[in-house]
Amino acid sequence: MTELQAGQGTQPLDVARIDARPQRYRDALIALVAFVLLALLPFIFGSKQLLDFVIRCAAYGLFATSLNLLVGYTGLISFGHGMFFGLGAYGFGLMMQKTGVPIPVAFVATLAMTLVVAVVIGAICVRLKEIYFAFVTLAFQMLIHSTILSWQSLTGGDQGLRGGIPRPPFLGIDLSNHLHLYITSCALLVIGLLLMRQIAQSPFGYTLRMIRDNATRASFIGIDVWRAKLTIFVLAALFAATGGIIMALFVSGAYPEFAYWTISGEGIFINMLGGVTTFLGPMVGTVLLLILNDTVTRLTEYHGIVLGIVILFFAIGLRKGLMDFAVEWFAQRRGEAGERAP
Repeated sequence: MTELQAGQGTQPLDVARIDARPQRYRDALIALVAFVLLALLPFIFGSKQLLDFVIRCAAYGLFATSLNLLVGYTGLISFGHGMFFGLGAYGFGLMMQKTGVPIPVAFVATLAMTLVVAVVIGAICVRLKEIYFAFVTLAFQMLIHSTILSWQSLTGGDQGLRGGIPRPPFLGIDLSNHLHLYITSCALLVIGLLLMRQIAQSPFGYTLRMIRDNATRASFIGIDVWRAKLTIFVLAALFAATGGIIMALFVSGAYPEFAYWTISGEGIFINMLGGVTTFLGPMVGTVLLLILNDTVTRLTEYHGIVLGIVILFFAIGLRKGLMDFAVEWFAQRRGEAGERAP
């Protein structure tokens, strides 16, 4: 390779590096504004129900967005992603009950435990083709759920962790105070979304898209497909576990339902509602699902039928999530306006 060719070969990388920096700053600014707006909500409305709703959105939103890193960006449909949500809740709850360590230490230790479990499970699952990957992850989730039920001396069995989760203050933050818990949950949500956004927009994120579109071609050009899949599997597990920690703090415990297959089903449903081709689609789907659940369960006991009808509407009617539909509609309108312009 000549010096001229070498210079030409590195130029696009330099341009990409320059272009990516304003995007990162813009994302960070948006995240900061979002956090400030969320932090102001208690002082504007003062509704405990609203704060509870936002905390639940933080827990499920992190979980659903992390699942979309697998489904939407990598093409890995996991039916067992909820196991990491449950691991986060149980790991953190047990750490606080059994050891009494400070909350930040328990948080980091829970993520470290999740990382080890995700590496072991992911190393097995990501080698498999699509349908086998989906069902083997489901099998691992059912294994973890069965372990939670059977190990009653540690997990409390089908009764869940009883006695509450200790919340000793740290750095002036008292998570037994509902407002402090709300602010902390919002901070974890915004930080988690910002980190996942950076992953999705990084060169690694575009590598995942290439694997999703054609894994064989990606391997031909030198990409280690197995390592890339394992990396995103582990990262997604860590964000899902963070959502589980938020939920454990919210309910002051952990229950077997957090690791049951229905949690993974809700994650898939959320992504169907919001859309998988836009980054904020899962967050929109989370808000829609929680509103739908809260509304329907108050109006009728047949909430399963109503949710089934909603699924059919999105799957057969729109054939895409709400954010996917909105972005596509907006792009079409802009295209039509451009064609009409003189």
